[in-house]
Amino acid sequence: MAPESLRLAGGFLSVLPVRAVLDPSPRTVSRAMVLAPVAVVPLAALAGLVWWAASAAGLPGLVGGLLVVGTLALGTRAMHLDGLADTIDGLGASWDRARALEVMRRGDVGPMGAVALVVVLALQAAGLAVSAPGWAGGLAVALVVCASRGALALACRRGVPAARPDGLGRVVASSVGPLGLTAGVLLLLALATGAAVLGARPWWQGLLAGVLAVGVVLALVGHAVRRLGGVSGDVLGAGVEAAFATLVVVLAARP
Repeated sequence: MAPESLRLAGGFLSVLPVRAVLDPSPRTVSRAMVLAPVAVVPLAALAGLVWWAASAAGLPGLVGGLLVVGTLALGTRAMHLDGLADTIDGLGASWDRARALEVMRRGDVGPMGAVALVVVLALQAAGLAVSAPGWAGGLAVALVVCASRGALALACRRGVPAARPDGLGRVVASSVGPLGLTAGVLLLLALATGAAVLGARPWWQGLLAGVLAVGVVLALVGHAVRRLGGVSGDVLGAGVEAAFATLVVVLAARP
């Protein structure tokens, strides 16, 4: 069951070729959302390697941060960024649920979505810019990438419905029970704490970054439920990008 869950999560989260999981069981879907931070390890390792190479080459930190952000976009076909833009456009389009969902379904990027992309990508690159150099910094970057995927367990927790009867949201919504949710949150917090220690930050700063990332994702999902009636694949992508931005910004602060 676990290998199938990892393959399913890997197919959701990266461009890596994985064997398709046909008609996954609810348990497989639930585990896939909880194991998302593990399934993304190959992409996270690549992002860490890019940071290490940039720092070893003596490139400015902001250049290294932008290279990492670009690597993550390429490695995911920018699907999380697309979800972020669509979610913000939909939430800002109208108070009418049907109208908001239609805007999100269209997929074209409006002014609000464009601004959201600029701001979130800038925060991510600037936060990464002050990561520690060398292998320790590269490993810290990889851990933060993994931690950000813990947003999926939060967004797919039991009691959060799908916003529409089709699409990715229908498959994964309400799939994660209390035990899986607890495991997902603990994994996110542990990874964020480890990233802080490797990045020469106090352990409590990593824990704080993880707690704040959890809060941001919960707030986003709660707003989506109120406005859209539930979550969709776009909201999941927005949660990942928001969690990543929160983590790197908090970890960038000098205590």
